[in-house]
Amino acid sequence: MGSIEINKGTYLMWYEAMLLMRKFEEKAGQLYGQQKIRGFCHLYIGQEAVLAGAMSVLKPEDSMITAYRDHAHAIAKGVTSNAIMAELYGKATGCSKGKGGSMHMFDKEKHFYGGHGIVGGQVPLGAGIAFAEKYKGTQFVNVAYMGDGAVRQGALTETFNMAALWKLPVIFVCENNGYAMGTSLSRTTAQTDIYKLGLPYGIPSSPVDGMDPAAVHVAMDEAVQRARNGEGPTFLEMRTYRYKGHSMSDPQKYRTKEELESYKAKDPIDHVRQIIEKEKYATAKWFDEIDAKVKAEVEESVRFAEESPYPDAAELYTDVYVQKDYPYIMS
Repeated sequence: MGSIEINKGTYLMWYEAMLLMRKFEEKAGQLYGQQKIRGFCHLYIGQEAVLAGAMSVLKPEDSMITAYRDHAHAIAKGVTSNAIMAELYGKATGCSKGKGGSMHMFDKEKHFYGGHGIVGGQVPLGAGIAFAEKYKGTQFVNVAYMGDGAVRQGALTETFNMAALWKLPVIFVCENNGYAMGTSLSRTTAQTDIYKLGLPYGIPSSPVDGMDPAAVHVAMDEAVQRARNGEGPTFLEMRTYRYKGHSMSDPQKYRTKEELESYKAKDPIDHVRQIIEKEKYATAKWFDEIDAKVKAEVEESVRFAEESPYPDAAELYTDVYVQKDYPYIMS
């Protein structure tokens, strides 16, 4: 069982973290419409509880890897809003030096390893990071996030097999928002209970209410403790929903307004606020202060990105290869 208590401080942290993710993404969408942000842009609005519930469990040294809907994951791992917004702008002060953009956020110091554009490509990489932690003898874990479309990549089954065989400290998390781009889950898989894909490998697997950070926290806490204790991987299917399209160019004609509104009625930020108010964890003044704090942080990130320089052309030739000496290799 898990070991990290949910208390007043947890709820206050969840509210602030999710609000920052939401407001940052709303601003990113606005800036994309103004052509300040170019290329692809995949927003996370609606899915914030999946990350908030993990933040209250993970240690700073634990690593995270995900797909291309990655701005909020970077926020969850402590990457600054300034560095993330600058990356969206393609500026040199971005967390990937302006060379990754929306889909390829990265911060080694924060143990955030992307942001990957290849569907499902991050899944074996997450297991590899976990293998490294086990090899080094740490108790740190990796959380490898993926979408419901990625679970049908062949690399997933190969990775599950190796992770289970070697008891790697990795938590595989499927953020099932119901659609792989614009194709519904029921049209792409014969097994709509995605969590069951981990069962043939002996991996403890379960569905989780991904709209409730408390449910996420409990499931993640147990999975993380298993990994730290050397008991191997866990597979969690976070059942969540994105309010926006797959990307900014998605007209969203594949779903009804009624379906969207039914999920907005379960909005994770509203849910947490209601609990805070019911339990009297905070006053109206606190909410106003947090709203103002988040707004100021997002606006500052825009100012920072606007005023930052673009990368020098010479940056095209850096970060392509790693220069490293291996004394045990004979020349």
